[in-house]
Amino acid sequence: MFIEREYMEAWMKRIMERFDRLESRMEQPPEKERQRLDGELLLDNQDLCIMLNVSKRSLQRYRSLGWLPYKQIDQKMYYLQSEVEQFIKEHFEKRHKRNK
Repeated sequence: MFIEREYMEAWMKRIMERFDRLESRMEQPPEKERQRLDGELLLDNQDLCIMLNVSKRSLQRYRSLGWLPYKQIDQKMYYLQSEVEQFIKEHFEKRHKRNK
């Protein structure tokens, strides 16, 4: 089987252009669009699980105990950044000091 040189070059050029597009996408990861409420940052369950290094079940327990204030929009839970910071000060820092 013999492939014409021009056809092969055009085909390779298209492949290289696609690689270039993929490379540019990888260099600039898309930033997660952050939602705000009255100018204050809203965090979702995933954000908080990562930030606090806890499970979704732990977040549910904190909500049920009334320790962690939240807002529910549709079926999704959101937390105001200032309220999360207050929760951390009240619950995590005390525990950390006791364990020292």
